[in-house]
Amino acid sequence: MSGGKRLHGLHNLLIVVTALLAVILPACGNEGERTFKGKIDPETFATMTTRDVETLISDSGVMRYKITTDLWLVYDEAKEPKWKFPHGLHLDRYDNFFKREATVDCDSATYFKDKQLWRLDGNVKVVNVAGEKFLTQQLFWDQRKEEIYSDSFIQIQRVDRMMEGYGFTSNSQLTKFNVKNVSAILPMSQFRSETANNTGVSNQPGDSAVASKGARQLPSSSTDSLGSKADSTRTNRAARTQRPTRPGITTQKTDNLIQ
Repeated sequence: MSGGKRLHGLHNLLIVVTALLAVILPACGNEGERTFKGKIDPETFATMTTRDVETLISDSGVMRYKITTDLWLVYDEAKEPKWKFPHGLHLDRYDNFFKREATVDCDSATYFKDKQLWRLDGNVKVVNVAGEKFLTQQLFWDQRKEEIYSDSFIQIQRVDRMMEGYGFTSNSQLTKFNVKNVSAILPMSQFRSETANNTGVSNQPGDSAVASKGARQLPSSSTDSLGSKADSTRTNRAARTQRPTRPGITTQKTDNLIQ
C-alpha cells in the first residue's frame, strides 16, 4: 500500500509541476516581444536621415544627377512624399554621355517626389553648359514638364551682357529662356568694370552699374537675346528709380563650373 501511495503522490506532483511550467514558460517567451505604441507625425518625422551625402541618382537607367549635401531628410510616409535638404545642396546634372550640363547651388531645397518638382531657396545659383549664371532667391524645376521657372528677382550673367528682371521661364537645359519683366540690361564688360569700381557703394550685383554716372543708351532697334526689346531712351537714373527693391545676391566672384 505504501508503494501505491508514493506513486500516487508523485503523479500529483508531476501534474502540479506541468501546470506551473505551462503558465511560466509562455510568459518568459513573450518577455522579449513587447510592443510600444506612440504617435509619430509623418509630416515632421523623417523616415530616413542621412548626413554628409554624396550620391549619384539615375533616371530611366541613365545616371543623371550627383547630389552633395550635409543633411538629407526623407519623408516617404508624409501625405505629400518629399526630400528636404535644410543645410544646402550642390547638384550636378549630366547628359546621356555623363557630361556635366548644369550645376545648382542653394541654401536649402525640397524635392516633391510625386510631382517630380524641385524648389530651391536662398542664394540660388545655376550654371548651364555655356557657363551662363542665373542668380535668384527662389527657383522651381519641374522635371516632369522639363521646365524651370521663378517669380522672384533674377540676374543672368552671359558672356556679352548682364540682365536683371522679375519672372523667368526656361527649358530644363537653360538654353532657351525668357525674362518677363526686364529691369536692367548692361554689357558684361561694363558691368564688371563698374562693379569693381563701386564695391564700396553696394554689395548687390548690378547696383553699381545702375548707379553709375551718365546715361546708358542702347540702340532703338536692338532686341535682347532673351526676346526683350531694349529701351533706347532709358538712362541709369531712370532705371534706378523705376526698379523695385530686390533681394540681396552676393557678388563674390566665382569660377566657371562647367568644364
